[in-house]
Amino acid sequence: MLYLGCPQWSSNHWKGNCFSQHVKAKDMLHEYAQVFNSVEGNTTFYADPQSSTIQNWYDSVPDDFRFTFKLPKRFSHESGLRPDKHALLDWFKLMAPLLPKLGQVMLQLPASVGPQHVYLLFQFIKLIPDEFPMALEVRHPLFFKKGEEERKLNRLLIDRQINRIIMDTRPLFSEAPCTPAIIDAQRKKPRLPVNVIATSTSPIVRFVGCDTRIDNRAFYAPWLDKIRVWLQQGKSPYVFFHTADNIDSPFLARQFIQDLGVEHQVLSPFPAEKEIRQDSLF
Repeated sequence: MLYLGCPQWSSNHWKGNCFSQHVKAKDMLHEYAQVFNSVEGNTTFYADPQSSTIQNWYDSVPDDFRFTFKLPKRFSHESGLRPDKHALLDWFKLMAPLLPKLGQVMLQLPASVGPQHVYLLFQFIKLIPDEFPMALEVRHPLFFKKGEEERKLNRLLIDRQINRIIMDTRPLFSEAPCTPAIIDAQRKKPRLPVNVIATSTSPIVRFVGCDTRIDNRAFYAPWLDKIRVWLQQGKSPYVFFHTADNIDSPFLARQFIQDLGVEHQVLSPFPAEKEIRQDSLF
């Protein structure tokens, strides 16, 4: 299975071009799930959802949809990898109702967490309940040098069956910082080598595209072959498409699938396109 999505499921910019024109905010996830079968859930990085919100998320998507949510920053960024065990377990207990539709929990670490913290990372990972599939994103430069520091990290992930998140920001940094959105994205996103490895069965690729959709083809061309290989090997990759402002993300994802040449629901008409076709009948 290939899981495909964007870094969010709601955007007013998508009304009338991806979503139906008058969709309400509470219905955006339902319409999003008609197009995509996964999403990057960044909202949990900043705040914990209510139990009722989690139930609404669950009810808004079909059974084959898979959420990926980020672990809150109070655990990943603010605790020094020494979280309050009970608070951490309480968060996983809160999210447990989503388990049947939960693809992975994403642990994103700041660039300050380096090779000297691998033991602490190992201890941190041991606290996570086994039933939650995990993925890790690191940003320290030494984890990208293909030396012993990176090999040690990869061995830990392979042993624990944790997927290493691969972030490809080459397209973003190929652009001149000529708009506020690009300037902001280049300030926030890491500029690191793209080291491709599958440390478990569901590798995650976060592709940050450039503004001109067609120009992304040269950057994602190698991913077409890699995704095909992973699918042939029986893996279930997740690929999430960003742009600086994310306005074009759904259409970049569709272009990618068209070039990949596999059947996927993103090739079906978007809700906005269905709406246009219905209006044309009258």
